[in-house]
Amino acid sequence: MTKDLIWFGIQYLSVQSRMLPHSAALSLGGTLGRIVCALSKKRVSKAVRRCSKILGCNLAVARDIVTKSYINLGRSVVEFLSLPKLSSRIDEIVTAHGIENLNDALACGRGVILLTAHLGNWELAAAYLGIKRYPIKAIGAEQRDPRITDLISDLRASCGVETIGKGFDLRSAIRCLQEGNILGVLLDQDARDKGIIAPFLGHPASTPYGPIKMVQKRRSPIVPLFIIRRKDGVRHDLYFLPTLEETVEDFYDKPIEENVRICNDILSDWILRHPEQWLWLYPRWASTLGDR
Repeated sequence: MTKDLIWFGIQYLSVQSRMLPHSAALSLGGTLGRIVCALSKKRVSKAVRRCSKILGCNLAVARDIVTKSYINLGRSVVEFLSLPKLSSRIDEIVTAHGIENLNDALACGRGVILLTAHLGNWELAAAYLGIKRYPIKAIGAEQRDPRITDLISDLRASCGVETIGKGFDLRSAIRCLQEGNILGVLLDQDARDKGIIAPFLGHPASTPYGPIKMVQKRRSPIVPLFIIRRKDGVRHDLYFLPTLEETVEDFYDKPIEENVRICNDILSDWILRHPEQWLWLYPRWASTLGDR
């Protein structure tokens, strides 16, 4: 699809998300996700093979998982576009569990890293914290269309989430923690030749280690966070786990390679619980398994 066609589709969804009742808008998003899945044959075929190989399931099961992943993504896009409208209803949509783990980590005064993955609706998790007036910042991702890059930043800002840098900007990240803020980090990305190879879902994957190395030097707490869509397709559960400092003995003093593995294991565990809500279309193992 061309940039203009994608942009037109986003604009259409944006209008519909404002006009329709929330549940109806989510149904539309899910339907469009299913349609995109049906039309994107080449990309979906790769995602199905990827899912089958990684999970060790047959192609039929993998296709069902990938289809549901696209449906979840369609709903998530609608929710993201609806954020300005949803702010006043956030407690109806998101139920937080273990938020005291985040509060205790913030009380340390060294900033907090939220460790998560492209699971559920990760943008809604950040928005929840912004709406609740937590000092949260998210790392920017340069999109192919600068209009989309700007839209993402604007929608985040509407909920109190500040976008910093492009990719992992070390200076911006350090400043964020020095100011006692929260920094959201998505670690399930292929770092290519700039990462550490560690198992991810049981297979070697190049993993970004910058955030973990920074945390070890500053001894800032890492709080694993996951948001999971409920079966009704509308509501979500947001889980804040205890800090890795609490659950892993001598976490700050371990070799960086071991801590990368520990973080990957945590992400993998939650993805395996909810594989249909993970972003299978992304080539996570491109640089290690040639999966593009």
